Amino acid sequence: MNDRTRALHDLGQSLWVDNITRSMLDDGTLERYVSDYSVTGLTSNPTIFDKAIAGGSDYDAQIADLAATGAEPEQIFFELAMADLRRAADYFSVTHMRTDRVDGWVSLEVSPLLADDANATIEQAVHLHARAERENLFIKIPGTEAGLTAIEEVIFRGVPVNVTLLFSREQYLAAADAYMRGIERRVAAGLNPAVASVASLFVSRWDAAVVDDVPADLRAKLGVAVGQQAYAAYRELIATDRAQQLANQGARTQRLLMASTGTKDAEASDVLYIEHLAAPNTVNTMPENTLHAFADHGEAGEPVPADGGGAEGVLAAYGEAGFDVDGLAARLQSEGKGSFADSWHGLIGSITRQTTAV
Repeated sequence: MNDRTRALHDLGQSLWVDNITRSMLDDGTLERYVSDYSVTGLTSNPTIFDKAIAGGSDYDAQIADLAATGAEPEQIFFELAMADLRRAADYFSVTHMRTDRVDGWVSLEVSPLLADDANATIEQAVHLHARAERENLFIKIPGTEAGLTAIEEVIFRGVPVNVTLLFSREQYLAAADAYMRGIERRVAAGLNPAVASVASLFVSRWDAAVVDDVPADLRAKLGVAVGQQAYAAYRELIATDRAQQLANQGARTQRLLMASTGTKDAEASDVLYIEHLAAPNTVNTMPENTLHAFADHGEAGEPVPADGGGAEGVLAAYGEAGFDVDGLAARLQSEGKGSFADSWHGLIGSITRQTTAV
């Protein structure tokens, strides 16, 4: 057991790996992450699957079989993804039960092309979760305007949701409100309110967006400050009367998840967002190379204070330096939505080429 990752786990933060490949499942890599690095879940996205499918032959046979049935590329993708995620969900089922369904989750994303279509998102989310037949599978829905409408309805229908593409405190709070509205509707309807959710805050893209313009004394500090500010809002929210009333009804806490935690600035520490966002009662999902780096030389240090520490001062300094942080949050979400769509097109293109080849 690695002492560094164990310390982070013992601090109260769940460590998830932001990757899944068929080879990880076949060669024991995932098992080693669990036994050696205290990993208790994983996340996926279209880019991850595109790299796995295009980068080897692990999926060729299943693609050929599905193509022979006349399945379209999008259908083929979801079958490939579900095959892997069912296996991962089964592997994490012990953790899921041991933690009373708090941990041990895997995630599958709806098509990013539906980000502005609430009704289509709802339909696909409900369909995918039913098809997967795994209790510990989150359906990832972006926290866009249409996505918030979908999140409320999907939660009301009892489907666990990983809210993705969040970049700021305000976007996080909007996602949390949508989640709570869905739970409140379940309570009013006499339904079980224990529907799980996480809210994924993307942090590294903040620093990547300003790296060419930021003063030296503020370099590589924006993503951490945004994460700490969101954590303070999370701690404040879960202590409100509204949240406590739902907890009294049997509802779960929607946990804050630190996402996009791989450092993109070559001059910054490769464990920057792990060390400085060690926050109790949250999740940190990290790329494999970041997980390995933290296990090698990371230090959990002191946890993020409940009030976010000095986050507000750092954000104020960025404002004084001429950065419109609120405007940048909206831009990052919009650009992220476009990037997700591009990744989806790349994934479908890879599968199309594979089906043509076979």
